Amino acid sequence: MKIDTQQLRGKLLKSLNELYDLACSLAKNRSIDLSLRNKWVRVAAYCAQTIESLAKGFDERQIDEDLDELERLVNEAKSKVKATADQKGDAAAGSAEPSK
Repeated sequence: MKIDTQQLRGKLLKSLNELYDLACSLAKNRSIDLSLRNKWVRVAAYCAQTIESLAKGFDERQIDEDLDELERLVNEAKSKVKATADQKGDAAAGSAEPSK
């Protein structure tokens, strides 16, 4: 079973954003004890760090995919250029052969 890491990161980012929003609202809630609000501040901060890390990985993954595609296209173009050069070389060599 192959896991789509891009899709998984997207789901995790969405869930973490929801948790971050909840933690921020609880951290700002003045009806909650200050020590509990401080714990929610730490939860929000940790969520923000994790979101940043996942988002960075998400971007790097896309860059890696784009570079792989670019490399594939360059290699494809190079092979076509080589094939064309080889065909021209074969044609030139064929016309240079002495007739029997």
